[in-house]
Amino acid sequence: MSNSAVSHTLYPPLEPHRTGRLAVDDIHTLYWEECGNPDGVPVLFLHGGPGAGLSPKHRQFFDPAHYRIVLFDQRGAGQSTPLGEIRNNTTQLLMEDIERIRILLGVERWLVFGGSWGSTLALAYGQAHPVRCTGFVLRGIFLCTAAEIDWFLNGIRWMFPDAHARFVAPIPEADRGDLLKGFCTQLFGADVAAGVAAARAWGRYEGSIINLLPNPDVEEQFGSEAVALGVGRLEAHYFSHDSFLTEDQLIRHVDRIRHLPCVIVQGRYDVICPALSAWRLHQAWPEASFHLIPDAGHGAFEPGIAAALVRATEQFKRSGTL
Repeated sequence: MSNSAVSHTLYPPLEPHRTGRLAVDDIHTLYWEECGNPDGVPVLFLHGGPGAGLSPKHRQFFDPAHYRIVLFDQRGAGQSTPLGEIRNNTTQLLMEDIERIRILLGVERWLVFGGSWGSTLALAYGQAHPVRCTGFVLRGIFLCTAAEIDWFLNGIRWMFPDAHARFVAPIPEADRGDLLKGFCTQLFGADVAAGVAAARAWGRYEGSIINLLPNPDVEEQFGSEAVALGVGRLEAHYFSHDSFLTEDQLIRHVDRIRHLPCVIVQGRYDVICPALSAWRLHQAWPEASFHLIPDAGHGAFEPGIAAALVRATEQFKRSGTL
């Protein structure tokens, strides 16, 4: 299906009617924006990565006449500053940031929408603050288990040996036995140029395998310094700390949010966040609506996934439960 078909699936482009910057500590200042109906049903959009940041297209999953759409760049990502900063950057602090933004905007409860790492953060936030959530739309599920992290770093080479070879190229062969440690040495070392090269290799790797069919524009975007410094540095930082979660925490604590409505959207051929994680979440949360898209990978804007996400926000709009 063409890009024009995807555009037809999404709502038309729109601009924020309100933006701001929120200093959350002595290091980090967050960019946030609000779109759609100021008096509408609040919905929070959580981007992926960690570190990938917002795109204007993220606003287009929601009916702007119905929803009060809140989006923000997480610590170290997008227009938040400093870009790629790993100090004071943990899952727990990101959840605190969400609460700061909710209080700042005077939101009592909101629908939480997140894909990839955004699904991780949505689950963690919901389990910590269930009374603040009205429901969830989750895509490309990532549960932050050791197996998923190992798959991303090592297992994907079984399907994309060429992309994986380019990914590991900046890392000396002697350091590839522990690829995450090797990347952290490069990304956070004193050699700035080596750190940028490692970040761009990480970003290109992710961008090259994100969609079912190759999309050079996405690969170029993820490989750009502006995106790669956030994605490469923050993903390596979070992976090296098990995303600041205990093993399988998000499955073990799902009972805290099982009473809330949820739609899970997963690409059958998602190699970044393989379908087993979404399946496991659905098994633990059988009340959730589960949609396995047969002709899609990981990308939110692949036609089948984009259509399912818009259907989900329409379903919540019509349900009257929010």
